[in-house]
Amino acid sequence: MKKICLILLFVMFVFSISGCGNYDIFDTTYTFEYVHLHKSNECLKIKSWTDYEGEQIQVTLEDDTVLLVSNINADLIKGNCPYCD
Repeated sequence: MKKICLILLFVMFVFSISGCGNYDIFDTTYTFEYVHLHKSNECLKIKSWTDYEGEQIQVTLEDDTVLLVSNINADLIKGNCPYCD
């Protein structure tokens, strides 16, 4: 019985450190206030955002405009936006 528990514990440990890659084991919530769009060099106020598998994020702005952008082309910012005038 002890061997089975140890093997199960080892498999769970290996899965938790290697099977998840860059993802957290537990889902956490992050809050951001601005999104900076690289191509238009705009800094816009965020109402909410969602990430997807891969490189896409969906950002809902304060005026309820929904943007689906690549995280390569956008920065999510908490606090004062350094790109705003």
